[in-house]
Amino acid sequence: MNWLDVLGWGGSALLVFSLMQARVLRFRFLNLIACLILIVFNAVLGIWPMVAMNVVLSAINIWFLVRLLRDRHDEAAFEVLEVRPDDAYLGYVLRRNAVDIAKFQPDFEPASLTAQADRSAYLVQKGDETVGVVVIEPVGDTALVRLDYVSARYRDFSPGEFVWRHSGLLRDKGYARVETSPRMVGAYYDKLGFRRDGERYVLEL
Repeated sequence: MNWLDVLGWGGSALLVFSLMQARVLRFRFLNLIACLILIVFNAVLGIWPMVAMNVVLSAINIWFLVRLLRDRHDEAAFEVLEVRPDDAYLGYVLRRNAVDIAKFQPDFEPASLTAQADRSAYLVQKGDETVGVVVIEPVGDTALVRLDYVSARYRDFSPGEFVWRHSGLLRDKGYARVETSPRMVGAYYDKLGFRRDGERYVLEL
């Protein structure tokens, strides 16, 4: 097998692998790399229709990547909606994603939402799609994060930041500080201005 075979098989394998990605940003990036590899492969062989197709696909991927990265921290791209802890749609989202939620925040108990009426719940929306759920519990002027869940498609983003830093919802409720759960898996708070405090992250509002 020569280098050209390796290039062709590698590009094809990466293309297939990209289609298996649930995360939208990762899918676009890997698909772009695969298309670029296949452009080179088909150009060397002189298969120009395939070159043209992969050039077009590369341009489409670049367009989506630019748009996704531009919207990543754009408050206008996401909307935060406060809902009641016993809201039927919130309950549906939590039930539908229960297994995934348990992987990233094993200490969250959905039953606690209705058992403790002082908790607040927020849905993070991108258009008609719910991309995140945040649940907080008040302790004085501190908002304890009981759940900060992001759907698989948007896990390369941090939609929860629009609750913490941009929406003003917490400041308007009189909170001066946010404190996260120490058992969250894959916490992203160091990118949002939180400081590490033992096993927790803390943000002064």
